[in-house]
Order: sequence, then C-alpha cells, then structure tokens
Amino acid sequence: MLRALISPGKYVQGAGALEKIGSFASELGSKALVIDSKTALKQGGSKLVTGLGRIPAVTAEFAGEVSKKEINRLRERAQAEGADFIIGFGGGKVIDTAKTVSHYLKAPVAIVPSIAATDAPTSALAVIYTEEGVFEEYLLLPKNPDLVLVDTSLIAQAPVRFLISGMGDALATKFEAETYNQSRKAAMSGGIPTAAALALANLCYETLLEYGPAAKASAVKHVVSTALERIVEANTLLSGLGFESGGLAAAHAIHNGFTALEETHSMYHGEKVAFATIVQLILEEQPLEQIEEVIAFCKAVGLPTTLAQLGISNIVPEDIMQVARAATTAGETIHNEPFPVTAQMVYDAILSANALGCAEEK
Repeated sequence: MLRALISPGKYVQGAGALEKIGSFASELGSKALVIDSKTALKQGGSKLVTGLGRIPAVTAEFAGEVSKKEINRLRERAQAEGADFIIGFGGGKVIDTAKTVSHYLKAPVAIVPSIAATDAPTSALAVIYTEEGVFEEYLLLPKNPDLVLVDTSLIAQAPVRFLISGMGDALATKFEAETYNQSRKAAMSGGIPTAAALALANLCYETLLEYGPAAKASAVKHVVSTALERIVEANTLLSGLGFESGGLAAAHAIHNGFTALEETHSMYHGEKVAFATIVQLILEEQPLEQIEEVIAFCKAVGLPTTLAQLGISNIVPEDIMQVARAATTAGETIHNEPFPVTAQMVYDAILSANALGCAEEK
C-alpha cells in the first residue's frame, strides 16, 4: 500500500513574524480578504497592516461559527471586493472558515493563527458545524494552506487556556497515528503513515511531556521562551502534520460525540480531545502505565481528566450513551481502530476514564 505525507506550502514561526508577512504573502496574490476575529484584529491588526506593506487588504469579521451560511457570506464578500487571496487571522474556527472560503474561490490562502489552540492551521481539513455549534462534517480540502505564519509574540499574549487546549489536541496525535499504522488504512494524505509522519507524531508527544508545564508558565506571564516556542510548534506543526498524514481515530470521534451535549459547549476542542484521548487508550486496552502518564500530563498542565471537568457534573447514562452513539456513527474516525467498535464499548470506556480521573484526584 502507498505511504503519503502532505504539508503546507511554507511554515514560518517566530517572535515578530507578523511584521514580515508581506515578504511571504506577496507570492499569493495582489489583494487580500482578511477574515479575522475581533480579538485578533485588536491584538495584532496594526502589525498585520504594517507587515502587508503595499499589499491592499480588506477585513471581514468572522461571525462566530464555521457554518455553511457563514462560509457563503464571506465567499460573496471576497468576490465583491475583488480579493484574489485569503488571509485567515484568528483562532481555529476563523482558520477553518478561511480555508473553506479559499477552496470555493479556488484562491490561495495564508493562515495566521492568533492562538495555538488547535492543529488546524497546517491542514487540508475543515470542521463544519451547524449554526448552533454542533459538529456536522469534516470537509477534506484538495490542498493544504499555501502559507502558515505563526507570530509567537502574539501567541504569548493570548489567554493561557488556549495554549493548554492546543496541548490537549496535540496529545492525541501520537496515539491516533499509531492506531492508523496498525489498522493499515489510508490517512487524509491518501496513504498509510510514512515513517516521517510517525516520527513527527512521536516527537509531538515527547515535546508535550518535556516542555508543556514550562510553556504554560511562560504563557501565564505572556513571555516568549524556548519552551513556549517548542510547544507552539508541537501544537501547530507537529500535531498538524502528524494527524493529517498519521490519521485520526477514536479520540476525535469521541470529541465529536461530546459536542452533542450542551454542557460541553463551553469547553474548547482540545480540552474535549484530551479526555477523549484517555478514553481511546482505555478502549484500546493500552498499558495502565501509559494511561497514567497521559493523565498525569493532563493534570500537570490543566487539561480535563473527569466528566465533571468537561462540564458534565450530573452523569446521566442516556446522555453518555448519546455521546457514544454519535462517536460511532457510520463514517466516524473511530472506525479506523484496528477492531470493531460499538457504542456500548465507548460508553464503558468513557465511564472508566472518568473513574480513573476521579481516583487520581483523591
């Protein structure tokens, strides 16, 4: 079977990178539509304008959800403004929206994350939600972003919870890639994981364990440090390449299941993925030492290890089964596991993970 690895056209990271975006974006087009969040524009809008230099740009504020209605609105705005490339400036949902708009316009896209909360920036994947915020579908795009530019001085100014959430998303990368390698199924790259993809996924996990707590400390103080740079790279590049060319499995499917419960809507993507990673390890009957190591890491950086920490303070069996059924619907990534998975198995694993997390609290 073929092996494959895909990646963005160019990845740039470092303090002050935003002020140099023009030298990279000039290769993409002559006029940009900047899809941004209000927060990103406030924190880095002036630096973006300075960095673009002579490249004209118009801004369009993101309405808040990666829905088909919002995507169509912004596509029409780009056409009306005569923009020939897109810049996504903000968090994960802004990024996915920018990638999708550029896809329908058949235009280049530059991704400028304002937070390091997910591995969305580098991928050829967008997660589409309903207008109410419930997961709807994965949209597989024909190519990765043309440019990903990460200004770590901007990332350091963001609330620390975003960086922690990014670590939760990145935490699943190694384990889902290893699952794919066992199941021998084609990843989003079009082939089974290359040795490079598996190495990147493993490096992602090792980086989290080594630098996670120190990076959190830097983010609390809003300073750029070696640890912060390493974790931003793990959250963004290593996790992005690792999941896309390594594959998604149970953890992200279980995350999608949790979006069906309103109690979890205040939780970030990576926070839900972190708990779901523990569930995956239990589902796969991984060694207890491995599960405990992951739980200890989550506790060290502040990621959820119990249902209560996900907002589910009152455990209703039917609600947990609803999550399990949603996670095991046809086409979900949980079916990339190397064994058949049922809703009952997921239900049992969720409650087992919660019991372990609660036991560790005592």
